[in-house]
Formats: sequence, structure tokens, C-alpha cells
Amino acid sequence: MDHPGHKIAERLSRLDASGIRKVFDLAAGMKNPINLSIGQPDFDVPEAVKKAATGAIENGFNKYTQTQGTPELRESIAEQCRIEFGWDDAHDRTYLVTSGVSGALLLLLETLVDPGDEVIFADPYFVMYSHLVHLTGGIPVKVNTYPDFRLTAERLEAAITDRTRMILLNNPSNPTGMVSTKKELEHIACVCSDHGLLVISDEIYNFFCYDQEFISMASLYNNTLLLRGFSKSYAMTGWRIGWVTGPASILEKMIMLQQYTFVCAPSMAQVAAIEAMKTDMTEQIKNYRKKRDMVYDALSEKFGLIKPGGAFYAFVPSPHQSATEFVEKAIKNNVLIIPGKVFSDRDTHFRISYATDNEKLSAGLEILRSLAN
Repeated sequence: MDHPGHKIAERLSRLDASGIRKVFDLAAGMKNPINLSIGQPDFDVPEAVKKAATGAIENGFNKYTQTQGTPELRESIAEQCRIEFGWDDAHDRTYLVTSGVSGALLLLLETLVDPGDEVIFADPYFVMYSHLVHLTGGIPVKVNTYPDFRLTAERLEAAITDRTRMILLNNPSNPTGMVSTKKELEHIACVCSDHGLLVISDEIYNFFCYDQEFISMASLYNNTLLLRGFSKSYAMTGWRIGWVTGPASILEKMIMLQQYTFVCAPSMAQVAAIEAMKTDMTEQIKNYRKKRDMVYDALSEKFGLIKPGGAFYAFVPSPHQSATEFVEKAIKNNVLIIPGKVFSDRDTHFRISYATDNEKLSAGLEILRSLAN
């Protein structure tokens, strides 16, 4: 019998273990699996970035920083935004360095969501969205975007109620790889403006945009909270470094909340992030475009895959049976993929991450093709 003092808070009952982590745990017990499940780049952190971090450690930069991040990194981020968006001081924006984009999301939702508030996002969605909204007492409202995975203004408008607080936009998308066009974003911005809604724009995959110029919602709609990070673009997944900017009145409360939670982002990672922002990742992105093409060429005809335009995922229709059954069959054949129900209310697709070397990717795709027969 459990001790009464071991009672778990009720809000935790709304969460369950990540389906992705379950697959990671499964991979640990397999002998040399073809892992097409993990969402982290197969290239390494650039050497100059590593040296910046180790130099910071060796020079004693190992203590707390200001809660909002070092002035040097925040100025680098502000300068990037000035160049990209033409922002100046009149835009009344504040910059906060966070422990990854995940840390920024938690701070944002804790700051903005009251019990019963509705937060809208596309289905399929990044697995964390639904759980974090529940954790903060909000109600996740999932907009069905099948079969094309596009969050249109019409689909969005139909989901808005008088309890809607904000829109959570992931562009490019995990798990679908879909990239919103400028026209789609403009239409979404108009809907949000009409209803006085915030947009949280999660742009962690902004570098990985293969067929069109990447357009940020922050360039089109002032009432946007922009989230970016270093985990995917520079392979710094374990360094836990990201940033957020938006209206100063909101950011000030997030900074206060960070004081009592994360305290600050890792100090040496902040130094390295400045160096990362000077680093050209064009070659790595070019290689990932080739991987995307490998996946599309292998699976488009046989599986009916819609061509993903960004990130490093494909959301593939399952042949013949539920996606969970197909994933189980793939795992028995030593290929690790993620069932789509981890990211969706439907069990019709599975997610592939092509963030692996080309030889393993090719072998995995061939096995998946054979299983579709």
C-alpha cells in the first residue's frame, strides 16, 4: 500500500510517458538497430563552437549568469532580429535566453495560460504541446490538418471560441515536415488579429527549409512570441540553449518565472551560442535536403507520402493496417520508427527521422518498402 505522503499531484495524471522516449529505451536494448526515430542531427557541433564552450569553462565562466542571459548573447540575438526583421528599439521587445526552446515553451505557457484557457495547434503536433498545455491547466484544441497537414485560416477560424487564448505554431513542423507559405501565414495573422490572439511561433527548425524561403510569423504579426534555439541548427541538443522574444510586458514576467525555475541557461553554452550564430551551416542543410529527397523518392509512390518541405522528418501513411501495427513490424525487422498516434489523435501514419547517415537511411528505407508489400 502506498504511503499517503507519496500521493502524486493530480495535474500529473494528465501526462503519460513520451512515446518517443519509449522507443529510445527500446533502442537501448537492441543490437545495432537502424534508428529512424531520434530527432537530433547526425552531424557534430561545429569545432569553433566547441572551442568557445571549452574556452569559457577553462577561463572560469562557470557560474550563474543574469537570469535573462548574458548581455553579449542577447545583443547578438537582437542584432540578428534587426537584420532579419528590421526591428529597432521602438518595437518594445525583450530577449530572454532559455534552457532550450522546451524551457521557453514551459515559461510561456506558465506565464500566459489560466485554467480553462484554450490553446490551439495543428494535429499532428509536437508531442510536448498537448502535455504542457494540460500541465498549466489549459485545454489543448487540436485542429485536424489531414491529409495535407496545412494549418489554413479556415481550419483555424473554425476552432476559435471565446476561451481561445493563443495559437501555437510550429514552422517547419515536427512531425510532418510541412512548411507554411507566406500567404498562409498572412491569412493566419489576419484571423489572429481579428480575435486579438497571441501567436507562439516555435521556429526551432527554421534552418531546415528546402524548397522555399523561410518566412517567420514574427515578420508578419506583431503579437507574436518568437522561439528559436541551437539544438537542431548546430547539433547542440544536449547543451540546452534557446531564446524567446516578444512583447516586453510578457517577457518581464517570464524572466521573473525563470528566476524561480531554471535560474539561467547554461553559462558556457551561452558563450558558445554567440560563436554558433557566426557559423555557416549551408553545407549541412544541403546534405539534409538530399536526405529528404532520398526519403521522398523511396516512399512517395508506394506509401503516398506528401513531400515534406522542412525539418528532418517525414510523416508517412501506414499501408494496410494501423500505424502502430506497422511500427511493430518495422521494429521486428530492426528499424525504429515512431507511431503517429504519439503526435496525433489518429493512428494512420508513422514518423521517420532522416537525421542519420545515408547508408543507414537507405537500408532502413529499403526495409520499410519491403514491409509494405
